[in-house]
Amino acid sequence: MIRLSSFRERLLRAIESFTLAEKIIFYLFVGLFAASSVFMLVKVNEHFMIEIPAEGGNLREGVIGYPRYINPLLTVTDSGRDLSALIYSGLLKTEDGGELVPDLAKSYTISSDELTYDFILKDNITFHDGTPVTAYDVEFTVNKALDPAIKSPKAANFDGVTVKAISDKEVQFVLKKPYAPFLQNLTLGILPKHIWKDIDPDAFVFSEFNFSPVGSGPYKIKNIQRNSSGLPLSYELVPFDKYALGKPHISTVSIYFYTNEDDLMNAFENGDITSMNSITPKNIDTVKSQSTILEAPLPRIFGVFFNQNQAAIFTNKEVRQALDEAVDRQDIINQVLGGHGTPDFGALPAELSKQKDSGETADERLSNAANILAKAGWKKGDDGTLVKTVGKQSIPLTFSLSTSNTPELKKTADLLATVWGKLGAKVDVKVFDIADLETNVIRPRKYDALLFGEVIGRDLDLFAFWHSSERNDPGLNMAMYTNPKTDKLLETARGEEDSTKRMADLTQAEGAIASDTPAVFLYSPNFIYVVPKDLGGVSLDGITSSSERFLNVENWYMDTDKVWTVFKDSIFK
Repeated sequence: MIRLSSFRERLLRAIESFTLAEKIIFYLFVGLFAASSVFMLVKVNEHFMIEIPAEGGNLREGVIGYPRYINPLLTVTDSGRDLSALIYSGLLKTEDGGELVPDLAKSYTISSDELTYDFILKDNITFHDGTPVTAYDVEFTVNKALDPAIKSPKAANFDGVTVKAISDKEVQFVLKKPYAPFLQNLTLGILPKHIWKDIDPDAFVFSEFNFSPVGSGPYKIKNIQRNSSGLPLSYELVPFDKYALGKPHISTVSIYFYTNEDDLMNAFENGDITSMNSITPKNIDTVKSQSTILEAPLPRIFGVFFNQNQAAIFTNKEVRQALDEAVDRQDIINQVLGGHGTPDFGALPAELSKQKDSGETADERLSNAANILAKAGWKKGDDGTLVKTVGKQSIPLTFSLSTSNTPELKKTADLLATVWGKLGAKVDVKVFDIADLETNVIRPRKYDALLFGEVIGRDLDLFAFWHSSERNDPGLNMAMYTNPKTDKLLETARGEEDSTKRMADLTQAEGAIASDTPAVFLYSPNFIYVVPKDLGGVSLDGITSSSERFLNVENWYMDTDKVWTVFKDSIFK
């Protein structure tokens, strides 16, 4: 202490002896030393610190269409699937790139004969209302999917499956025969039995819980805004603290519903929403400067499905073949999707399909199509419509084409009607709101031809779309297609564990379908997702449907903190 005091006194006497110029230089160097020391400390601090997600932020997302059901057993609309993905969780979950990981499940085992699947649930998992999630909820959900009175689109995924709760924590699935993609089906959101058990099957689709759902997923409902008619305008969701994979970072996720893309774009430009999907490529340039544009291919095959039971005209194979031959898929992609899509020629995604483009020009396609019909006896009548005479009956080449009221599908339908009109077909395009299309057209199969999309999952299971047992609602065989050979191949593929052999079966099935021409396959659109620039953690790697953008939503963030690297592991435990 004495030495320090003595040093300070000598330093002060030395400074006092400096000339004015020397004092200025001295203090300048002292200031520079201090500033450089602070700068070095800041840089060292930054070097040892990392940025991590923090709680906070409000994501306001707009979607087109209103949710018919927010129920994993019933929903067939994109908006319904979106909310189901946020609110519900399953035994398993798909991560980036398509890998399956436990969600509500803690672990599982598969028997050597691949017929028995045993799952153990995690401890302390609950629904949003605080009720524990048990194996009995899983058993109840799967049995409801299989209940014919419910008419669930998920029924085919559990066909021939017996489910049994062994205890609160253990549930067992027993298959009649091996089914390779079965684990994918266990991403199905689980319903709370205590809420649904007393609802009569006939009243299941009318339950208020289809619109005010209680799940166990990453987000739960805080508020629902409705219009004067009771139609939901928006859902405000907040993080579920006890979500099995961890509490999400973003404080509020609000989903707003719009009738069409124009309304969606107006809401974005007005600042009502900050993210959206389902926009057409023409609007990408409008939002590019304000947002981040993410894009990913989707295995969603759009096509025209011929209903021979409704329209006898399609029992003529040459008609189906000619309509298929006349279509220029790339032209449709360019005009409708701005080039953001892939042409499809078969039932499998383009990268796996053996059905390829002939490379002919549009004029050559039309000429070939006209020759197919001419050889079968079709001739143009006075009004330019092709007619075929069978006995004393004249059959005109006329039919209706039904589709959803979305810009892409409406434009696609109009382009198809135009090109088929050049061929000599008279096509009546019918456009429906998605809820009306689903309820009054698709489910009762009341259409001549249907322009619609099939979501081919990562398991490539074509069974629900092309097996004859799936012709009627709730099956997804929109072409009402039946072929014993195809049925056998699809059944074999379902049980084949060897991926090479399974793909061989699927390829043969696709070839049989192509030969029968029950549909005109058109294109697979790219998924375009507009998000705010401060949104991090989003990954579209390996998604198979638009709602799968939320697969890792618990990892998304809008706010960040900085911590020292050594504390990172303890924070994320």
